[in-house]
Amino acid sequence: MTPVESGHATNAEKGGIKFSAELSTQAKSKLTKLAAWISDRDIPFMVTSIGMIVMLLWAGSYKMTRPGAEGIIPLVSNSPLIWWHFKLFGPYIGSDIIGLTEWLSAILIIAGYFKPKAGILGGLVATVMFFTTSTMIMTTPGAIISVPGIHGMRYMSFLGLFLFKDVISLGVSFYLISYFGKKAILSENK
Repeated sequence: MTPVESGHATNAEKGGIKFSAELSTQAKSKLTKLAAWISDRDIPFMVTSIGMIVMLLWAGSYKMTRPGAEGIIPLVSNSPLIWWHFKLFGPYIGSDIIGLTEWLSAILIIAGYFKPKAGILGGLVATVMFFTTSTMIMTTPGAIISVPGIHGMRYMSFLGLFLFKDVISLGVSFYLISYFGKKAILSENK
């Protein structure tokens, strides 16, 4: 794999720093050599993309079960963005549609390994999903609570923390769009 195919810049300027094909050739300290080794091997991409794929397939599968569908009723019902979803489809078919959308996103991300534009689409689908679910932190009853004995402070409950992972997943979705976008641009310019 050439440096261009791997997505690394070749003697390009990024934020005033010159990057060659591999950062490890420029790193001097053990700490920066470790960081360069991780970067040169695309470990952040591999961990985030595989983690996202597994989470989407697993969560999508669970939403297609009765407990999964019933578990998201309070989340969807209180969402200002998709409250209508279960009213239109009912909780079980509606939850199946959400699960299938998660599967679609995962499959597109997998396809992005071979066809980067498919990965961009997978990231876009995930971005819409995780933006929507991120807003549920503020709208789901019990997600933000006060703790007895601590006046004036509000905290995330376990439900709120569960929903907060979607804020991080939203960031991962944007990262995947960016990563696959760079790959697609490089393949268009071959």
